[in-house]
Amino acid sequence: MTRSFFAPRSLEDTLRGVTESATELIDAVDCADILVAEGPRKYRSHAATSELPVRLDALQEQLDEGPCVDAARSEFFVRCDDFRTDPRWPEFAPKAVEAGVLGSMSFRLYTKEDTIGALNLFALTANAFDDADEELGAVLATHAAVALYTANKTEQFASGLASRDVIGQAKGMLMERYGIDAVQAFELIRQLSQNENIPVATLAADLVRLGSESASPPAAR
Repeated sequence: MTRSFFAPRSLEDTLRGVTESATELIDAVDCADILVAEGPRKYRSHAATSELPVRLDALQEQLDEGPCVDAARSEFFVRCDDFRTDPRWPEFAPKAVEAGVLGSMSFRLYTKEDTIGALNLFALTANAFDDADEELGAVLATHAAVALYTANKTEQFASGLASRDVIGQAKGMLMERYGIDAVQAFELIRQLSQNENIPVATLAADLVRLGSESASPPAAR
């Protein structure tokens, strides 16, 4: 199992490998998904093994309660053995039962820096999970958290490289136009950024865009 997770593959393929493994390796799991936090009280379902987890996640976001959002926000692990008798989610639980789901396990996906989301495993029967299921679910959640963390860092790195390139272009334009060196050009960008309360990278992109427009030949009449 470990070898398959670390083989080169896309993020979505890796997450789907986690949820599909959950349904294959844990007998009680009937469907699964990964809920990823996209902002305050905003989530998106990934790698769902059926439409049911997507519906349940949407309900929890709408009602602002449920085991999955609890795990995504603060709880390390949330287990419900029977939604018919669990009092923790008075609005969500009856809707879960109505959808045919009676039990769930949700594992918080987190790093030392932040919470990423939750791995959610659902059962159509009550009292379906045991301690061994919890342990295996925690292992799968770790794989999902590592994959999401790596993807986020890769995206941040790519964004950082792009910002550095744009800032370099803006510095070059200022150096050529005003006859200043690289240090002076960056200091000018930094001061403008502070004065206008605009991030350095955004200001640099604006300078490059304006410089390109002013350098463009006039349109033919």
